[in-house]
Amino acid sequence: MSGVAAHAQSYPSKPIRWLVPYPPGGGSDFLARTVGQALSEQVKQPVIIENKAGANTAIAASETARAPADGYTILNADNGTMVFNSALYSKLSYNPEKDLTPVTLIGRFPMILVVGPGSEAKDAKDFIARAKARPGSISYGSAGAGSPHHLAMELLKVAAGVDMQHVAYRGAAPALSDLAGNQIPAMMVDLAAGGGFIKAGKIRPLAVANATRLPQLPDVPTFAELGYKNIEAAALVGVVAPAGLPADVLGTLNRQLVSAVNQPAVKQRLIDFGVEPVANSPQQYADLLKSETVRWHKLIREQKITLD
Repeated sequence: MSGVAAHAQSYPSKPIRWLVPYPPGGGSDFLARTVGQALSEQVKQPVIIENKAGANTAIAASETARAPADGYTILNADNGTMVFNSALYSKLSYNPEKDLTPVTLIGRFPMILVVGPGSEAKDAKDFIARAKARPGSISYGSAGAGSPHHLAMELLKVAAGVDMQHVAYRGAAPALSDLAGNQIPAMMVDLAAGGGFIKAGKIRPLAVANATRLPQLPDVPTFAELGYKNIEAAALVGVVAPAGLPADVLGTLNRQLVSAVNQPAVKQRLIDFGVEPVANSPQQYADLLKSETVRWHKLIREQKITLD
């Protein structure tokens, strides 16, 4: 038996470190802990979740990029990590295409346009009309500069031809509190972060930036239904590993993660949390990242958004 084959049969033979580039308690953290627990039971090895926040996910991404390519260090990566950062920073401490290996997209968090209780907008079309009537006078919140929430709203601004001011928060939770308290009038949010506020009637959903309506919000139209074809945005959370991961280890890790996500109890927990479970192949995830990079880099350049 060759060394490679022996390696494949023995992987994983020790604990797996799963880095999360956000503080505990958020959507990315929930995803890693939920799937990580199922993964640990399947492979009979501990899966240790480590939270390493900072620099729009770049700190955890750099650490993963520098780790040995053996499948024992993996990273929860979102579109900030794999798509936006390389356009937002003039100098980045890692290269998403060269330094990291896509393993699988775990889930999508589709974005929803929401307004606070003080908003007079009847629906999304009315909101856009009001914003157009008063250029630059409406502000919107986000979970942070360069976050999927921020860029989804920039996408809306371009597609609808409106001018709004961005107010960046440190995470979705403080932005939602201010939205519910009428400190800011609107934001884009995912169901995982904003679902509780929507259910409680503290904020109102106007439209979803998704190809189809969300099963949890059947009465909320898509932007496409309102005549805005290209407003589709989601936080895409997947697992990546260091570059140069042996093919057999990548294959095993992908199979085990896909199987963990597809466990009925896990899948249901993700759906209940507001995530659309995906669990695809490394190639499908890599292809998606390529097309997303083209789309978002164009927007970031045209809108002159930078985090330097």
